[in-house]
Amino acid sequence: MRLGITACTLGTLLCSMLLSNLALGQKRDRDEKPNVIIVLADDLGYNDVSFNGSKDIPTPNIDRIANNGVKFTNGYVSYAVCGPSRAGLITGRYQGRFGFSRNPLFAPNDPNQGLPLTEETMASALGRGGYKSMALGKWHLGAHESQRPLERGFTEFYGFLTGGHHYLPEKLDLNDLSEITSQYDAYRTKLLKNNSRVDEKEYVTDALSREAVDFIERNQEEPFFIYLAYNAPHTPLEATEKYLSRFDHIKDKKRKTYAAMVSAVDDGVGLVLDKLEELDINENTMVFFLSDNGGPEPHNASDNGPLRGTKGWLWEGGIRVPFAVQWPGTIPSGQVYEEPVISLDIFATATALAEVKPRNDLDGVNLVPYLTGKKKKVPHKELYWRMHDRRAYAVRKGDYKFVNVDGKEDMLFNITNDIGESAPLDDAHQSESMLKSVKKWISNLMDPIFMGLNQDKEYTKKHPDRFDLEKY
Repeated sequence: MRLGITACTLGTLLCSMLLSNLALGQKRDRDEKPNVIIVLADDLGYNDVSFNGSKDIPTPNIDRIANNGVKFTNGYVSYAVCGPSRAGLITGRYQGRFGFSRNPLFAPNDPNQGLPLTEETMASALGRGGYKSMALGKWHLGAHESQRPLERGFTEFYGFLTGGHHYLPEKLDLNDLSEITSQYDAYRTKLLKNNSRVDEKEYVTDALSREAVDFIERNQEEPFFIYLAYNAPHTPLEATEKYLSRFDHIKDKKRKTYAAMVSAVDDGVGLVLDKLEELDINENTMVFFLSDNGGPEPHNASDNGPLRGTKGWLWEGGIRVPFAVQWPGTIPSGQVYEEPVISLDIFATATALAEVKPRNDLDGVNLVPYLTGKKKKVPHKELYWRMHDRRAYAVRKGDYKFVNVDGKEDMLFNITNDIGESAPLDDAHQSESMLKSVKKWISNLMDPIFMGLNQDKEYTKKHPDRFDLEKY
């Protein structure tokens, strides 16, 4: 009897060990392809997260990302307004390479009014590596059926196609495209779940957070990519009492509503991070947080702190943004990284970890070796910007930034010592070298391939059937 028990116990032990080793092998396989989450705020000021010094808007959950990983003090985006910046992020390439140098119009009939089909998105690339992916919130990369998220590599979509949207569900009163007669009517459309309209009952920011958490729960066993593109705190300034009541100490109504909108995003980030921890996949998930451009102060009551300028300009206030990343267990926590990085690096980082070769040449780099200390050099010798319609350009090289914001005057700054760009330097040699560099870079760019938001009336005049339902 004793021998029988021992044999049975031994068999159970061997079976248990086999299952354990199998599970460990599966975990090792999953570890080779970490999940990737991008949390993208919209028009968030540099100084409007507490990890960058905000005093009146606490962001404890966004701060968790910086505390669990890396805060970038010189984190940039590739453009100073929403659409082109997002095009750069989602392709890993300077958007001027493919003519996306304007904010696209809402033009569902126009297959050229958005991201060209020649460009591979991060979702498409990661999909080739076995990733499921979801785009949430603001798309702004084209409203034509050929440019929508499910046609650009994403397996799921929950959000809206245009560059902005109402937040309160009672304001989402247009059922479909047949009811749209102007650019900003699209702000009132019901949200899309994949390609179908839905009756959302929650505050839109909360709805996006809810759907992100649901996607994580449903896809926890396989590698996934989430592009959580909040439209907050972009105008219109709208918040629920749940969030407004947190900021009774702010007397300015505009700033109070803005703060409430940021707080809603922060809550959503907390829900996402909590779910990753609950499912024990946080150490297998890289989470980025950033804004698509600087705050458009005072338009939406944002605060860019010490930075000069706002959204729409190549001053630091237009292109330097709150930027952080975590990957617990791989990227050491509590880092403050001073070298310049750019949103284009996210694509390069994600595809490197997924062991996928991008179809187009990238302008970003894999940041992980720099953040783990394996590479000691700087990620970028130079970073570039161009805004075609403003005749503006800039280049950042080490401590120096060379910039022309309106086609009129070149200026050179030591951006490390003069973050506010207040004291132009008189250094002809450095200026000449950087001007030559940026001109050479510009020579490889395309002119804009579509009319932009500032040409709304002109576009409609040329395309009178812009909102004709029979064209869809």
